[in-house]
Amino acid sequence: MSMNDPDRCYVAALRILNHRFNSVAELRRKLSAKEFDRETIAATIERLDAEKWLDDERFAGLFARARSLKNIGPQRIRRELVAAGVADDIAERAVGENVEPAREREGVTTLCVKKMRMIARRYGTSYLRTDECRKKLAAYLLNHGYGPSLVFHTIDECMKIKRVLSAES
Repeated sequence: MSMNDPDRCYVAALRILNHRFNSVAELRRKLSAKEFDRETIAATIERLDAEKWLDDERFAGLFARARSLKNIGPQRIRRELVAAGVADDIAERAVGENVEPAREREGVTTLCVKKMRMIARRYGTSYLRTDECRKKLAAYLLNHGYGPSLVFHTIDECMKIKRVLSAES
């Protein structure tokens, strides 16, 4: 059998998709890395698409939900989808339909509290009141893909809670 064998390419693609959903671009890249030629890959992708194995919208929706559950913000999820080869409008729609605002607030708060604990252990609780600490927290949360207004609101809320907790002890 030659490396251009369409059946081998198809089986390889199914193995890849069995592991997890992939965008069309991801699958194309992975098959190319297995040294299948362009025409064979194109034919395989066409066949998988016709058989409903490939669906960037479904992939994007599942990806957005999964990343959101790992406390990744919507802006980063969108960037990751586009980097995975999903069209901009599909990525935007997937994030809009699958990242719930309540879940987003919960995720950013969880991350903020976790980071504040790490900072307090490393630099002491008094450091939490500094501007430098606020900048570190903001950079961390923005990097996780949360929007600036949500990030700064969350930091303010977490600082209030932290002050109340440290006043009690």
